Parts: sequence; C-alpha cells; structure tokens
Amino acid sequence: MFELLRRDGLARICKLDTPHGILETPALLPVINPRNITVPLNELYDDLGFKAIITNSYIIRNNPELKEQALSTGLHEMLGYKGVIMTDSGTFQSHMYGEVDVKNDDIVSFQRDIGSDIGTVLDIFTEPDWSEARTSEAVDVTLARTEEAARLKGDMLLAGVVQGSIFPELRERCARSLASIDADVHPIGGVVPLMEQYRFDDLVDVIVASKKGLNPSRPVHLFGAGHPMVFALAALLGCDMFDSASYAKFARDGRFMFPEGTSSLSDMKVISCHCPACNGHSYEDIVAMRPAERIALIARHNLWVSQEEVQRVKRAILEGDLWELVERRCRGHPALLDALRRLGDHEEFLELTEPLSRDNSLFYTGPETLRRPAIRRYARRFFERYEYPDTEVMIVFDETSKPYGRCRQQEMRDVLAECDSHFFVESVLGPVPIELDEMYPIAQSVLPERRDKEAVEGVKEMMERMSHEHPYAIAVGWDGPQTLDTLSLMCVNKPSFDVDLARVKAVADMQFGRGAGGALLDGRVELKKSENTGKIRNVLVNGEHVLSMRANDGFFTLKIAGAERLRKAFPAPRLRVRVKDDSVPFNREGKNVFCTFVEDCDPEIRPMDEVLVVDSSDELVAIGRAVLTRDEMGAFRTGVAVKVRDGNKK
Repeated sequence: MFELLRRDGLARICKLDTPHGILETPALLPVINPRNITVPLNELYDDLGFKAIITNSYIIRNNPELKEQALSTGLHEMLGYKGVIMTDSGTFQSHMYGEVDVKNDDIVSFQRDIGSDIGTVLDIFTEPDWSEARTSEAVDVTLARTEEAARLKGDMLLAGVVQGSIFPELRERCARSLASIDADVHPIGGVVPLMEQYRFDDLVDVIVASKKGLNPSRPVHLFGAGHPMVFALAALLGCDMFDSASYAKFARDGRFMFPEGTSSLSDMKVISCHCPACNGHSYEDIVAMRPAERIALIARHNLWVSQEEVQRVKRAILEGDLWELVERRCRGHPALLDALRRLGDHEEFLELTEPLSRDNSLFYTGPETLRRPAIRRYARRFFERYEYPDTEVMIVFDETSKPYGRCRQQEMRDVLAECDSHFFVESVLGPVPIELDEMYPIAQSVLPERRDKEAVEGVKEMMERMSHEHPYAIAVGWDGPQTLDTLSLMCVNKPSFDVDLARVKAVADMQFGRGAGGALLDGRVELKKSENTGKIRNVLVNGEHVLSMRANDGFFTLKIAGAERLRKAFPAPRLRVRVKDDSVPFNREGKNVFCTFVEDCDPEIRPMDEVLVVDSSDELVAIGRAVLTRDEMGAFRTGVAVKVRDGNKK
C-alpha cells in the first residue's frame, strides 16, 4: 500500500508498506555489495538513518555460500539488517559485462524465496545509443518478463522497470503498459549512462515521459541516482526513491560528494566539512590515513551528505519551496542548468499537479523562474478568464512595492477624481490588474529590481498581446502628475470603477473560471473588511455568506451558499468531486473524502483547489480543498482525496 502524506506538485512525501515496515519517501537506498560491505549495516540504519538498502540478488545467487545462507536464514538475517531490503536482478551486470547466466523466472523466484521486500524483474537495459526499433523490441521483452514476474512474486513487492532509452514515446508506452500489470514499484531504468555523461536534460525528458504513463499511486524509483546534486530535481519530477553505489565508488577514488558537485581529495586544499565523519580531521589527517581507513571515512561522508540532502528535499516539500531549491542546485553545474531549462518544455504536464498556491513566497532566481508552472498558469488564466472592467481609461503603472494597490493608492485616488479609469501594473509575471494584486503568485513573489533580458522581452510580449485585446478607448502609461493633465483633456465619463467589487469578481473568475464572479455576485453585495488592514474578508450576497478571502494567498474559501451558486452556474463535472453513495452521510457531517469513495471529478481540478463534493444526483454534499488530481483520486486506494471543510447538512 502506498499513501500520499504531503506534496508539492509532483514531488511528494509518501509511505510505502513493506514486509519489514513502512518506508517513508523520498528515500535513498544505498547499494550494498554483499561480498564487500563498506559501512556496517547497523551503522547505516541506526546512525545514518537509512531505513532501506538495495543489494544484488544475482551476486548472492552466484555465490554458493551466500546463496545457501540466504535461502536457509533469509536475506535480512544473512545481511544483519532490520530495515527494508530491495534487490536488483542482474540487469545492470548484463549492461556492464554482457548477458548474465540467469533467467527471469529463476531470479524473481529466488528474490521471493530469500525474503526480499522489493524484488526486481530481469528487464532489458536499453542503451542511449540504441535504435528506436531495437529499443522497442527490448521494451516488449521487459513487459513480457514483468507479466511473468507478477505471477511469481507472492507476497514480495515487485519492481517493474520502465525502459525505452531516450525515446519519450517508448518510455510512455512502456509505463502505460506497466500500469496495467500487478507491480508495486516502478524504477526508471537505463539512465545511468545519461547521468555519467551529464545528460541531465535528456534525463528530464525520460522521467517526464515515464511519469506520464505510470500509475500515480505507485512509487517511482530512479535507478542509479545516488548523487545529492540530482535529488531535488528528481523529486520535483515525481521520483520517490533513489539508489546508487556512488558513495563507495567515489570514496575509493578519493572523491567527496556535495549537493553542489564533487570534489577530489587530490584537488582540495582544506577540509571544510563538519559532518560526523569529517569532524575533527584536518586535510592532512585524511591524506595521511591508510587507504582503507580513508575510503571508509569518505564513504561515510558521502552517505551523510546524501542523507542530509534527502532530508532537505523533504523539508522543501513540506514548506513549499522545492522549486527554489531545485533552481539553486541546478545553478551548481552547467549541465544541470540545461536540465532546469528543459523543465520549461514540460510546463503543461507539470501544471497538472501544480498547487493553487504555496505558503512560501515565490523567489525569482533567474529567467528560468518565469517558466514555472505557477507563473505560466497565471498568464494563461489572465488571457483566458479575465474580464476587463467597463471603464473609459486604462492606466499602466511601472512595477513597484507590493501590494500594488496600496503603493499606488494616492495616484489612483487622483486619477479617479478626474476620470473613469482602470489600472494595471506592468509586471515581469504578466499584466496585473490592480484588483489581482493580492492574489498568488503576484503579491507573494519576490523579484529583483533590475530585470534581465529575458524578463524584459517577456513583459514586452505579454503587454503587446494585451494591447490587442483590451477594450479601452484610452490607454496611457503613468508618468506622474502630468498624466492627470492629459487625462482631464481626453476623458468625458464620470468615475465608476469600484476596486473592491472588481477584486471579488476578478479573483472568482481567475480561481473558478470565467463567469464565476457574475454567478457569485448576482444580488445585493455586502463586503466585510478587516479593521486592521482594510482588506476584504467576507463576501455576503442577499444576506448569505458566499465567500471568504484568504489573507495568505488572496484566493477565496467557498461557503455552502457560494458553492450552491457555482453548482447551478456550471454544469457537471465542473469544479466537482462526485462521491459514492456510501460516502455521502459522512461527508455531509464534515468528514474528509477518501480516494476509494471517489467516482469521478473535474479533470481541471488542481491540488488545493476549492471543490464541490456532490452525490450521484449532483446534489451538493460538502465543500473542501482537493489534495489530489483526477487521475490520482482514481488511482490511489487509500488516503485523502478532498479535505472537507463544511458538510451540507440541508
């Protein structure tokens, strides 16, 4: 069983039930050579915090002594490890040394019989330089072997490997086929050559293609990804588990791992690391050590740094700043920067799981930030959903302190004393109507004052597009008090723009879809504001509380009356999560909607969206916030799909 606990886009913290306990992801599984253990396994578990490892069943099977011991006492007893053990099948040995002397059914059965928690199919390692035809044939063999392995796995969790070389269509085909097979974990295989050659942009394409086809309720394991410099990027793309023997291989070569890259002892001048392995040792101490002692120290350092980075990634998922962490890490190497830029090519796919908002501010770290799904979503929704208020004039302000409306309050008062005007801000995030200045990511973004070339060009392009769409007879850029003199000569209409009403309507349209504002505000509108900040807090229509505006992200929290208005205004399945009849009484009482009780939902729903929970007759049952997307709600067998806030007890 695999349950999602917290998420940030595709990245997630989950728990995987195994025969030897629960494994929380993201998780790094150190590769253990059963014939040459570099770091004692009890130290890995107790001191370094690795609750899972991976070892090679092919090596164990081919060693008579190890084979007999594993079959008689079990894998865990043989290794003396109490955590989760995953086993590989010999595929990588086949890649490195040629065909291995083992059959798929034999190696899968052997892994099952020695008590492996997660066993792996004997897949075909598809090389990056293979032709598409050869790769396709290998994918077919891998799929056939996975079907065979699923029949043999018993109580062991089965790892069905996604292959397909660098061909996105084959990767996705393989992944979709695996989704229909009774496997439990899905490693993405055949990627070690890409990482060894620093082809991280190709790695992005491979992971995305695989994720498009995989069942989202199963963990994804990135085979051979053991360097801390790639953990954040891989997690952002939805990889839950990693493994590598690099910690030991690098140690034998005298190389220290860091999140920003690798440093060779021969090139270093000083040791500035204070991890438990390095602490108390000078550079000269380490150089003077006997080789075995030095290798053990560097291996422990590499493991410590790797585990620290996994924990940093978890923290970023919890705190909602994983994108910032990825951008910082990817600026540590030009090849990773290529990967960061490649993410922009997959914005449409990444947007599917992009939350409505995050708790943390959005920090601009460079032009790549502008291609984040949250920013592209804002621009797209602006051009698709925003309705321009009916005024005579449009004034465009330069970007300034936030919120824009408060910063430009005096100028707006002066203009509205003279003419009927609406106001925009020319932001690097796109054209910002003044009434959207508190909405995520506008108010929550932290931008540099000096714009880079890409930002300038992006602003110019979007403002030019808006210039062809807006309905205003007069559009001018604010140029100080002299602008008022110009307006007084050109304007004839009396001021009518109400920024508060415009804010409610515009935010509702941006959040729920064009037309939502009109449906929600149909009647006598009363706005309740904060006495301290003057910001809108509650929206009442005909005496009914329909909306509350959140201070943290500028979006609305729905009330039952508002949800009823939206239900009547938009046909099913818009904004809806439909639940089974068995779930209805519990949801009406305010209890959460669990995945197993979801019948269907709007495919446009994104994590953290306000949703209407309805029954089979489309009657409103409850309101809440979505945790998962439509595909995820249908795939997961456990966990919360919608966090219900209020049940409709009528």
